[in-house]
Amino acid sequence: MTSTESWTVDAPRTFPTAAAEAAAQGCPAFRRDPHSVYAELREGAPVCPMRPPHGLETYLITRYEDARSALADPRLSKDMFGAMDSYRRIFGEDSTAMDDHMLNCDPPKHTRLRRLVGSTFTPRRVESLRPRVQQAAVTLLDACPQNAPVDLLESFAFALPVLVICDLLGIPTEDRAMVQGWSTTVARTGFDPRSREAGRRAEGELHRYFAGLISRKREHPGDDLLSALTRARDGSGRLSEQELLSTAWLLLFAGHKTTAYLIGNAVHHLLSHPAQLRLLRERPGLMESAVEELLRFDGSVESATFRYAAEDLTIAGTRIPKGALVQISLSSANRDPEKFEAPDRLDIERSGGAHAHLGFGHGIHYCLGAPLARMETQIALATLFDRFPRLSPAEPWAPARWLEVPFPAFRGLAALPVVLDPDR
Repeated sequence: MTSTESWTVDAPRTFPTAAAEAAAQGCPAFRRDPHSVYAELREGAPVCPMRPPHGLETYLITRYEDARSALADPRLSKDMFGAMDSYRRIFGEDSTAMDDHMLNCDPPKHTRLRRLVGSTFTPRRVESLRPRVQQAAVTLLDACPQNAPVDLLESFAFALPVLVICDLLGIPTEDRAMVQGWSTTVARTGFDPRSREAGRRAEGELHRYFAGLISRKREHPGDDLLSALTRARDGSGRLSEQELLSTAWLLLFAGHKTTAYLIGNAVHHLLSHPAQLRLLRERPGLMESAVEELLRFDGSVESATFRYAAEDLTIAGTRIPKGALVQISLSSANRDPEKFEAPDRLDIERSGGAHAHLGFGHGIHYCLGAPLARMETQIALATLFDRFPRLSPAEPWAPARWLEVPFPAFRGLAALPVVLDPDR
């Protein structure tokens, strides 16, 4: 992200500190460590007016209780068609072709779409994937060099959820690298004309690809989620063709991107906290609570997707006018000392409180794929550290390279260089 694509304060409002202003400008130092800046905002500007590069009036919410309430507040709408002019200014004129899904709408449409997807994306279907996830984790790690540096983000953290979600959707093996490439381009679309054009082309390719794949599923259905959704669409007529295509894209994108960054973040922080990693190895029964704590400590979704004020409202004493966009910082909420004791400490034995994190959201838009993400992360970490107990950073002296994105949406590494077995 260039300096012209930075977040800026909505004048004449001033930030309480220079560090908080750095957050508004999206500078590299903030991307490396947003947590200290969010702490400043929670204290001095918990609902902070900002002017992102798209130029739309935006308010950033940083405290836990405010965030949790906002995530479930019907006055903060997710209906992209209700804010179409704003939506197009942010995402471009062609964005609606792939974005007509449950994440971008309110009830009753949201209720209808979520029920249809939930009827196929069932806990039983997710649990049936466990042997496949375990096998895939082993296979991917076996393919990595063991005594030479390897980028674990690319070779394992991304490869595993991509394989799983593509299997779940029924995307052919030979198409997966191509589809992931388009998805990555869309995820990194910025505001400059060149980036917007690249994103537009990638979205067009994805649209054409999924349209063709859905057509093939109609002719030759399989035991996969996309075939099931296609049958639901054709059987009930309660899912339009555009909704079906957009839902396929949502499941692909959300089904691998956030889990991949979560696995990468988790490995990085466990390596950076050797006492916690040692405890996890000694007591593998802590894996479930460890993943919840890692989600709280530094999850992969930094901010919830856009909402906009459907009416004038006030949060934490700050008036948000009708039509303004609202960003909810999940990362900040999950480090709020009013909710979590010693929130900047990674503690995989944290009692009770870690499960109250907002890493998967809250309310009707709570992440439908949370059970799958949890299972994949637990299996990934258990398999990795069990097979390679001497796993080490390849460059222990080098600072972590964090992803720089146009929106503070994803929180993840750009690379994770490690040596799996340095003594081999």
